[in-house]
Amino acid sequence: MATDDVLTANRVLLTHFDSYSAALLFAKWEGGSLLYPGPLPETATLATAPAAAAAQHAPEAVKAALVEGLGLNPDEVTLDQDFNHWADTESGPVRIHLLRFTCFEAPKSALAPHGAVFKPISELRGCNRQELALAREVFNLIIGAGGGRA
Repeated sequence: MATDDVLTANRVLLTHFDSYSAALLFAKWEGGSLLYPGPLPETATLATAPAAAAAQHAPEAVKAALVEGLGLNPDEVTLDQDFNHWADTESGPVRIHLLRFTCFEAPKSALAPHGAVFKPISELRGCNRQELALAREVFNLIIGAGGGRA
């Protein structure tokens, strides 16, 4: 499946968590979206998972497409299997994945050429309401509620 096809049916939140300082950072893309390769359509609504996820929603394929598209080191990015979110769009379901950088520091220089900066959740005001809700879910998963939903 082509990279563009995979990323059409999926979106990715990229984060970095420093366990030493408890700093959780989110990649914020040019234009203000927290999702790669772009925001959900305006008409999208967050939803539950469909009965069966198609091959186009396979997490490993999404990770591979992201690594290829952004030129990342695959050993420094991990999929978070506990994050399972979806959106309904006019063109079908879109799965939202959480990929976490495992390197010591957030790879700011790796994402800067692609128009992304890392921001803590406290600096995400003004982002799309649904994307902020997803960021809150990530915060609860990693820092807050130990895996509980907000």
